[in-house]
Amino acid sequence: MSKKTHELRGVAHTDIESPTRRRFLQGSAATAALSAMPFSLSLLSGGAMAQSGSKEVISGCHWGVFTGVVEDGRAVKFKPWGGDPQPTPMLEGVRDSIYSASRIRYPMVRRAWLEQGPGADPDGRGNGDFVRVSWDKAIELVANELTRVREEYGQQAVYGGSYGWKSPGKLHNCKTLLRRMLNLTGGFTSSIGDYSTGAAQVILPYVSGSIEVYEQCTTYPVLAEHTDLMVFWGCDPRNNSQISWQVADHGAFKGIDQLKEAGVKTLCIDPLRTNTCDYLDGEWIAPKPQTDVPLMLGIAHTLLSEDLHDQKFLDRYTSGFEEFRPYLTGESDGQPKDADWAADICGIDAETIRDLARRFANNRTMLALGYSMQRQHHGEQSTWMLVTLACMLGQVGLPGGGYGLSYHYSSGGAPTHNSPIVKAIDDAAGGGMGGSVDEAGSDIMIPVARFVETLLNPGKTMQFNGSEIELPVIKLAYWAGGNPFAHHQDRNEMLRAWRELDTFIVNDFQWTATARHADIVLPCTTSYERNDIEQVGDYALSHIVAMRKIVEPQFEARDDFDIFAAIADKLGKGYEFTQGRSEMDWIRGFYEGAKIEARAKGMEMPVFDVFWESNKPLAFPLEDEQKNFVRHEAFRKDPILNALGTATGKFEIYSRAIAGFAYDDCPPHPTWMEPIERLDGPTTKYPLGISSNHPAGRLHSQLCGTAFRETYAVQNREPCMINPEDAEPRGIKDGDVVRVFNDRGQILAGAVVTDDIMPGVIMVSEGGWFDPLDPREIGSLCRYGDVNNLTPGIATSKLAQANCGQTGAGDVEKFTGELPEVYVFSQPEIITKPGTSA
Repeated sequence: MSKKTHELRGVAHTDIESPTRRRFLQGSAATAALSAMPFSLSLLSGGAMAQSGSKEVISGCHWGVFTGVVEDGRAVKFKPWGGDPQPTPMLEGVRDSIYSASRIRYPMVRRAWLEQGPGADPDGRGNGDFVRVSWDKAIELVANELTRVREEYGQQAVYGGSYGWKSPGKLHNCKTLLRRMLNLTGGFTSSIGDYSTGAAQVILPYVSGSIEVYEQCTTYPVLAEHTDLMVFWGCDPRNNSQISWQVADHGAFKGIDQLKEAGVKTLCIDPLRTNTCDYLDGEWIAPKPQTDVPLMLGIAHTLLSEDLHDQKFLDRYTSGFEEFRPYLTGESDGQPKDADWAADICGIDAETIRDLARRFANNRTMLALGYSMQRQHHGEQSTWMLVTLACMLGQVGLPGGGYGLSYHYSSGGAPTHNSPIVKAIDDAAGGGMGGSVDEAGSDIMIPVARFVETLLNPGKTMQFNGSEIELPVIKLAYWAGGNPFAHHQDRNEMLRAWRELDTFIVNDFQWTATARHADIVLPCTTSYERNDIEQVGDYALSHIVAMRKIVEPQFEARDDFDIFAAIADKLGKGYEFTQGRSEMDWIRGFYEGAKIEARAKGMEMPVFDVFWESNKPLAFPLEDEQKNFVRHEAFRKDPILNALGTATGKFEIYSRAIAGFAYDDCPPHPTWMEPIERLDGPTTKYPLGISSNHPAGRLHSQLCGTAFRETYAVQNREPCMINPEDAEPRGIKDGDVVRVFNDRGQILAGAVVTDDIMPGVIMVSEGGWFDPLDPREIGSLCRYGDVNNLTPGIATSKLAQANCGQTGAGDVEKFTGELPEVYVFSQPEIITKPGTSA
């Protein structure tokens, strides 16, 4: 078995109808004429088929637009949409999520909590033993507990978690809906930032003037035409772009093909030989994990010492290089950050480092950075240093040059179409989707990756981005659409923290470890059992798709909207939550708002009913201006008129604001700082570096609990990639079950012995479901392979307080004991009434 198990398939693109571009029409005659436009008529020709008791319904999800084939009320197949340039094979797992063995069927309450009250037997969380209750009883328990906690401890003692990828859709956004309910009924503590880019989105406003990590990059057509050297640095778009936050358009695959057809030279810097590297036959350079900053510094020193840097660009477009120069040259600390110094740390030959500097400078070079490097101890420094390196090269704002921070996320770089924005339901406090540092969610907010620290240290003062936060007492946490028992680090510290909660409530449709550790579990629908509306492509925005219900809700599942409306109603705020609108009322309203915006752009969208019944996505045109978009081009042309959002209006290589914070773990310019541990680090106890990539066969933890897991699991365990040089002396062969361990935890995994991972490093994908052998024992062996048993829960720095999911070292050994059965993908013990179980 190897990582190439999931070779992605291509499907030919087919044209579909798009809004008719026209001069703006006025009056009733124009309106009447629109009803006869060819666009509307052609949409009507694509209705759902109904033959022999079957039907086909088009919809969308994180994995793309698809057609659900339904026979006798059951979804039997999810077929890729013909307009998808590279459908993902994961659609089979998407379909199976409706019917998986781990489906939550009924409202459940943990027996100890139900019988003894809030806070009862916290060690028993995760041990199963649930009692089935009616929906009325479940809603009453939730409403009463929210009231109790607020009255006894204050509103800040309620935490609205709901962090995670949930599902796309403008109405059934459970994170927003949870916050809406909590805001309307009394307030709560919420989170700020995210796990994906927590460090980068805090440092970048000081460096480039915006969070930037979710903003458009220079487009692929421009790269194909102008770029000589494409550098994917911890960046694997052919893997990660299988999914998108909205409905995936898979435009990155078309873009990568354009690079290949144009013969653009590709360099991949990564501990793993990635899918993208393989496909483009790229040059692979594998530094030791967590040493990319020294590698960048060594390149930067060579640029400076060989006069390959662009001083004119630095003078005009940046601020602070002269403050950074003494550090780079060693004048300030006696240690030049030259290639020889960098080589000793990162393991890349010094001459190779010098050659990289020359190649970067002598070619039109695009530096594409992934998110993984900022998910490390001192992770702010890698993003800052990459921007500094790009500024020294002087190609920022030129076609095909500079840097990009979104090429591996949701098909960043796919050109943006001329489409309206479909608005979404809000959280009743002015917020929408929530998550990033520039969007508020409640009066009291804590950095998202510091929730465990908050539980363990109430009243502690925490530094964050130049301010102080007093950590509140949290007694109730409510999660919907997220899976903290997958995405948070240091699982065993997390278990200790969870014992501080009186009550943990979860909305979900599968028995994830998070649901198994809840006190109250409310079964919600999948997005295939309800209606919604969404745009296709986070960056492309190429279509609007009706996310039509494929099948009826299974068992007693309810939509999150209905669940939170019922809780709000129980607390006297039902009308305020729904505003008297039905599901279709909301969806129609979102569409009509976009229709008004489209008209202002000179386009006429069909009436809602025509769109909804057409069974086709609604396409929007691509203009040359957006097709040829160049990141920071306007700034380069006029840095005064188009100043960046930093204090100086320029790229800040030295930040006086950060200098003023005087943080000992985040200096005011890019700096190499030793992490707590790394491969061959000076204080590292274990011999192997642990990396965790985005999985090829699921979306974080989504789909892990489906039959699609069988396409990659090794003896029903999460794969662990290991180089033959590390496997052989340990007696490990391909397909063996191994125990991976360090002082924080231990997991079982299935060995994949391959040269595609560098020696000294093992890789276990994040998102594997946590399945402790003994849920009551902190530190118990995880039977399936949740890598976050091994990662530290520390913060990147006082500046961002972000997560360190890519930091870690450990060891691996062949497992020789009796192999325990994996239970997390099945039903927990369920009590229907005293003395019986179901």
